[in-house]
Amino acid sequence: MIRKTLFASGASLLAAACLVIPAMAADDLPDATKKILAKLKLKPDIMAGIDEELKVPADWRTKAKAEDAVKILASWDPAQFKALSAPFRARFPEVQISYVRGGRYDRGVKPLMALKSGRFLSDVIVSPGGDWVRYKQVNALEDLRVLPNYKRLGKDMREPEGNWVGQKVAHRCMAYNTKKVKKSEMPKTWDDLVTNPRWRGGKLGVPNRPNLWLSMLWLSKGPQWMEDYLKKLFGTVKPQLRKEGANAMIALTVAGEFDATVAAAAYRLKQYQDKGAPIAFHCPTPVPVAISLLMVLKNNPHKYSSLIFTNWFLSKEGQIAQFAANNAIPVREDLARRKEFMPYPEEVIGKPVAIRDEGVLRIEYPKLVALYDPLWKAAGGPVEAKGPGKTFKVKLTGVKRGGRIISFKLKGKDESARISRRRTAVFLNGKSASRKKLKAGMSCDVTYPGKGGRASKVACKQ
Repeated sequence: MIRKTLFASGASLLAAACLVIPAMAADDLPDATKKILAKLKLKPDIMAGIDEELKVPADWRTKAKAEDAVKILASWDPAQFKALSAPFRARFPEVQISYVRGGRYDRGVKPLMALKSGRFLSDVIVSPGGDWVRYKQVNALEDLRVLPNYKRLGKDMREPEGNWVGQKVAHRCMAYNTKKVKKSEMPKTWDDLVTNPRWRGGKLGVPNRPNLWLSMLWLSKGPQWMEDYLKKLFGTVKPQLRKEGANAMIALTVAGEFDATVAAAAYRLKQYQDKGAPIAFHCPTPVPVAISLLMVLKNNPHKYSSLIFTNWFLSKEGQIAQFAANNAIPVREDLARRKEFMPYPEEVIGKPVAIRDEGVLRIEYPKLVALYDPLWKAAGGPVEAKGPGKTFKVKLTGVKRGGRIISFKLKGKDESARISRRRTAVFLNGKSASRKKLKAGMSCDVTYPGKGGRASKVACKQ
């Protein structure tokens, strides 16, 4: 079913509450928050009521002080997390934080495997995708209805039983090269994309990521529409079918390898646009919307630190800090409806949306994959090996595209692996490092699934 708007509840209550809250003075805010508001050119009164939002039971702070560092596992770049968490550190100095960035496998599967042996790899997990259901099935999730700010979320942004809360909203639409495409040429609907000859013959780039855009359309329009759509997409449009991920596809669109691509996230594209890249964002209808989740593991050793951080993150201060760090659209309705917190409001406001429901998708997605995979393969789409793979000791023979691709010899044959900025853990001399630091001649332990797949870990020595 196609939704007319994203936020469908809670607006009247939140609006009424805002009317009776006094204005916030800048002097009452942490310096880190003042800097964020200045960066975004926001007035301090947007933080009205923040003290009330951050009130937690007194014993939470006392118990958190006795805990070691809470372990947070997410997909933020380390620099982004440092920036977004600065106000929290100022407000709650007694709460220690340990942050680790991990790929989808690290966030969804590995912590659950560790739990089964009685170990906690993390306490707070951000963006676990549909794997949250597996945690629920083994009763491993904290009930987040205890959080004061849980009630301030609309129903789309919280699980009814408190198993998760929203982390960010992402609109997954199209990216197009402004040197090659006019805005007027962009499709108004997703059907227009496969019926207009403008996009045929390799002018469209498509990553093998149906979960990022087609899953929403599947839930909105149904299996029969999807079957007809995919046959037109692969059989008539004949796009470039790529092994790169959605974020890398934005970079390839900027480079001109194709005129446009699908499944682009607005916040990621904005980062390229802010640097002057010839790229723009466009949303055919219905607008595919993904809600990233945040969950807290039950009985973790840092329970109260976990709850305090999560409650702060759901506050206006936490959501604005995240937006300042990476342009992620807030899950708070009172913020998300404001144009200041939407990278491309003109592409979304007033349009029908198709929301990815992770709970329903857990059942429906295998049906989509069963339809999609044979058509992707028949059209010549590259297939990536799954899982983290095995670890091999190699010497790098080449490094391309700023560390995005590494080459090496394996059993006498030339091999390569892709390095993702977000999903590959890169270490140099035992310390976390940028993929840009990788050089030919380095001796490395490379963990990857083979056949040019994405490495989950690369540990090198200089």
